[in-house]
Amino acid sequence: MQTIGPDTGGPVRDVRGPAFPQLRRLALRDAFRQVARGRQFTREALEDWGWDGQDTAEDAVLVVSELVTNAKLHAGGCHELMLRAGDVFRVEVYDGRGEFPRPLPALRPGRPGRPGGHGLRLVHRLADRWGVQAVGHGKVVWAEFDAERLRTGRPGHA
Repeated sequence: MQTIGPDTGGPVRDVRGPAFPQLRRLALRDAFRQVARGRQFTREALEDWGWDGQDTAEDAVLVVSELVTNAKLHAGGCHELMLRAGDVFRVEVYDGRGEFPRPLPALRPGRPGRPGGHGLRLVHRLADRWGVQAVGHGKVVWAEFDAERLRTGRPGHA
């Protein structure tokens, strides 16, 4: 595990906006139990950062689980899980396939219990923002939670 922040050379900045004073990386390429390791890594980071007291923290862990599972099932596995903390908590899941996830299909009436195909819908409903970006020969699927939500359980203004 690697933590990068003020104690190790200054804040990590994301070109899209907010400063992230904390960053943790977990290499998962070819690792066994990627999903379980990703969940545990996320729980530990949220606890270390004092964001483990609300239901939103469990929402964040579920989003990590869904994104790592999607990478495993549809993109040859998760290469890396990166967690960034600042005004927002940002989850980034890197894989080695450049194909972007398909748009969320509309739910069909009469089939709500059908398994599979609902992971990104869940990410969309739980996270404050999410998206996908091409990186190298693969992509990163990311999701963000406002820090205020993690601290209080109520929506914030990040």
